[in-house]
Amino acid sequence: MCGIVGFVQPSQDISTISKMLEVQKYRGPDDTGHYHDSQTGVHFGHNRLSIQDLSAHGHQPFISPCQNYILTFNGEVYNFQTIRQELEALGYCFISNSDTEVILYAYMAWGIGCLEKFIGMFAFSILDKITNQLFLVRDRAGVKPLYYYHHHETFLFASELKSFHQHPNFSKSINRTVLPYYFQFGYIPAPHTIFADCYKLQPGHYLIYDLTTQTTSLHPYWDVKDFYRQPLWNKSEAEILQDIEAILEDSLNLRMIADVPVGIFLSGGYDSSLVSAMLQKKLGKTINTFTIGFKDQRYNEAEHAKSIAEYLGTHHTEYYMEESDMLSRVNELPYYYDEPFGDASALPTIVVSQLARQKVTVALSADGGDEAFCGYSKYFFLNKFAPIFASPLKRKMMQTGLNLLNEKQIGRLNRTLPAAKQQTNIEHKFKKFKQTFRASSLEEMFQYGSSQSDPEFVTQLLSPSASHPAYWQFDNPDGFSLLNYMMAVDYQTFMNDDVLTKVDRATMSVSLEGREPLLDHRIIEYLARVPIELKYKNNQGKYLLRKILYQYLPQEMVDKPKSGFNVPLDRWLRHELRSLVEYYLDKERLDPTLFDIEVIERLKRDFFAQEEGNAMEIWLLLMYQMWYERWMA
Repeated sequence: MCGIVGFVQPSQDISTISKMLEVQKYRGPDDTGHYHDSQTGVHFGHNRLSIQDLSAHGHQPFISPCQNYILTFNGEVYNFQTIRQELEALGYCFISNSDTEVILYAYMAWGIGCLEKFIGMFAFSILDKITNQLFLVRDRAGVKPLYYYHHHETFLFASELKSFHQHPNFSKSINRTVLPYYFQFGYIPAPHTIFADCYKLQPGHYLIYDLTTQTTSLHPYWDVKDFYRQPLWNKSEAEILQDIEAILEDSLNLRMIADVPVGIFLSGGYDSSLVSAMLQKKLGKTINTFTIGFKDQRYNEAEHAKSIAEYLGTHHTEYYMEESDMLSRVNELPYYYDEPFGDASALPTIVVSQLARQKVTVALSADGGDEAFCGYSKYFFLNKFAPIFASPLKRKMMQTGLNLLNEKQIGRLNRTLPAAKQQTNIEHKFKKFKQTFRASSLEEMFQYGSSQSDPEFVTQLLSPSASHPAYWQFDNPDGFSLLNYMMAVDYQTFMNDDVLTKVDRATMSVSLEGREPLLDHRIIEYLARVPIELKYKNNQGKYLLRKILYQYLPQEMVDKPKSGFNVPLDRWLRHELRSLVEYYLDKERLDPTLFDIEVIERLKRDFFAQEEGNAMEIWLLLMYQMWYERWMA
């Protein structure tokens, strides 16, 4: 796992490339390298976290023996040993045991078509001096980040946006058209970033920068929707389960290849329990598992995770956090996430990453299970209410009934329940529930169900000069079933730009490599063709994943409500973090050309009076203002 940077400039500038590397040193503290090509003006930089081949032979940027091809690479190609055998049969000779050398020689042998052979997570750049082109490549799911900036004659790329601030030609101009998206959903989607002329390379894409014409061209090489369009498997449930388990087993085996210790984040949910159980029970690995606990039992899953670890016999480490562990890190979020980012579960993710880093250098995470196996509760909710939504009369009756209740009433009812049965963030969830029935289509219903803020609030919040319609197109031109449609959209948006962004920055902030076995592309390619009746069966999501898991763990041990990495935002913002809210959301610090100041003043008044007010809306504003003062002031 590493950090990469680069730019094109005729004169050599080692000082700038060094500064670009230094600000993301935590991504690769073990080694630093840079390269300059006087012919093309290409500068490459690399920070290395040594995982494969710890020797100096793994140093980057990596230069081919003929010196016509140069690579700087972040990530892992897990099946590099198999590809290496193919290359050796073609006459290639290797000086290292790293996947870095395999990538470069694979490109030399097969051109950009080599991407079809790679199983892994990767973001890399190759300078091809024969064609006078620079290639940028990102893995299929988007586990590894890659940004680029192209304005006039300036072309930059990096693993993190903060490196661009170190280049004298980078212009920090805010891209206001993405702000409605951030304030509604909590993240900025690829290919866009917070800055104008600056982009995320989309997952499953490569970019060619022509060094002669100074032009770019984008090329998709993989799209998850292509597999949802393919014919469904004509197989029995037993055959499908056998196939999936075989793919999972190979995915896990590949991700245990490392020359350093490996561990697993174990939350006690279905996904992380399956990853741990298959490694420990089926593959015979003695694994390290890590869990963080919360003293507030509404958010705590540590006891459940511990019981699973004991049953499996893992080397288990748990840590019960004080709230100060997370609160003290709030000020770090704008630095590590580089642009406004609203997922507050980044805080416990950083803490568990730091816990794991004390014992291992690689940690497996189980992200991607919900999008592939049909696991989010919003999927079941929207699917259940779709028939009601389709009937104007039934929809009107539902709207009337919902309008009789408000969020505060629901919150008070929730607090009368036993602690074990109380729902977290119930007021926010109910507000989104009401929003969905204002939609004009099922696709818009999904949009509202995926929102962190009321779209009407976002329109009121932003001043007319800054307000633009959100550009995420929710239409369903392929005619997918509603469940398949939602999973495919989430795989390309929420999973990539929220979940994977959160985990990458959190793990990398402590120099920990995160690996995602459930995001092996072969898993989603297979599951996309499985009939939806087997993904959501007997009113249960993740039906197939559960069936496999029950072979390794007793059903009664793993069947339980899921709480996830929630944090008590409402209380924090009203009490422990109130001083930050009052400081950063003071009307004197707000940009009147961007915000309607009175809307924010009213939001604060209502929120602190514990009347109307969404904690997420306050949090998103706080994260924006803290980011702005860190990077734009």
